[in-house]
Amino acid sequence: MYLKYGLCSRHESRVVVHLNAVSLSVLLFASASAFVEELDNSFMKTKAKDEIWLITFYAPWCTMCKHLDPVWHQIGSELKSLGSPVNVGQSDATVNNDLSKEFRVRNYPAILMLKKGVKYNYSGPRTKEGILDFADRIGGPLVRSLYSLQLFQHAMSRHNILIVYVGATSQLKNVSLPSLPAVVIFKDGTFVIYNEERDGDLKMWVNRERFPNYSKIDSYTLYAMGESGKLVVLAVVQEKILCEQSLRYKALVERVAADHREAYNRNFYFGFMEGSDYINGLVMSEVTMPTFIMLNLSNDGYFLPPGALETEQHLLDFLDGVLDGSIQCQGGNGVGQRVRRIIYDVKVTLTPIFSQAPLLGCALFGLPLTIIATLCYLCCRVQPTVNDDDDQGIALLAPSLQHRKKIRNKKSD
Repeated sequence: MYLKYGLCSRHESRVVVHLNAVSLSVLLFASASAFVEELDNSFMKTKAKDEIWLITFYAPWCTMCKHLDPVWHQIGSELKSLGSPVNVGQSDATVNNDLSKEFRVRNYPAILMLKKGVKYNYSGPRTKEGILDFADRIGGPLVRSLYSLQLFQHAMSRHNILIVYVGATSQLKNVSLPSLPAVVIFKDGTFVIYNEERDGDLKMWVNRERFPNYSKIDSYTLYAMGESGKLVVLAVVQEKILCEQSLRYKALVERVAADHREAYNRNFYFGFMEGSDYINGLVMSEVTMPTFIMLNLSNDGYFLPPGALETEQHLLDFLDGVLDGSIQCQGGNGVGQRVRRIIYDVKVTLTPIFSQAPLLGCALFGLPLTIIATLCYLCCRVQPTVNDDDDQGIALLAPSLQHRKKIRNKKSD
């Protein structure tokens, strides 16, 4: 009796623990969901003027939107727990058409911030850390005062790149400023001072220098680098397990970026990219990894090395060849290239369908073609024909006209 009672109690306790775990999960999800508001077309009329919003637009059929959903709720929960003034919302762009048109949403998931009537688009990686950093930068004051060296060091510990305006006596150690006021960008363990005569427009200079000299680069980062005006030197390597050659290529690019910074910093960014999907679409062919490639983001062009780059000198020769024009740019965004890209995109879309389900592919594309061909054939067959026979011509006329034509025919006879 005691053993049976003990077994039942143990089983019941397991059930209770399981139910408690399920209830806790439901409560956690509900609490996280409570910090993300579902927005509709009335949002622009009902929101307060001074509110700051972090918004994502999604579509129910979008796979990336589904992957982002749990991350988005974590972001809402964390911002609320930190006491951030940023409100987090989401909107179904397929339902709330007026709101999505207001923000000119074209791709999903679209992430943006709304602050004082100004929209800020986010084009970085769809990660919790990246989006939180974006919200912190845009949600806070545009310019933050650093009253002491300690505040500056704290800011440097949180940001890889810091743009500082120095308008008074500098308290920064190991930083020698030729004159004040000055604009300085701190990155890569060093700093760059703005010189109006050498660097030109301040905004363009910030766009050129606002990325690390060497970093991991993805498609979102490349999109943001488009305004920098610099060429991007990439080592394209495998996504997960890196072979010895991939590690050597990464180290080679990093070493050139560090050791020859003064010579090439004005013209190049350096980095590595994991996976070749983006590069395959750019060059419109399969790229063998690991490899080197240089991108011209201003016109979707690219440069390929003339031979294998195995040493530092080989890579330097490649950079110099691009600068002096001996290595020609390929690709681009001309009319012919755009037509090729359309054909390539269609090929990439259709190839998996015919390779994985050939019968389905034939049905999807063969049936419409058959219908169109049939309609064209029927249109060609059903054409009005002209017959010279007078009786058939008379039969097509009205009765009064038929009588008149018969009288004229008799007179002519």
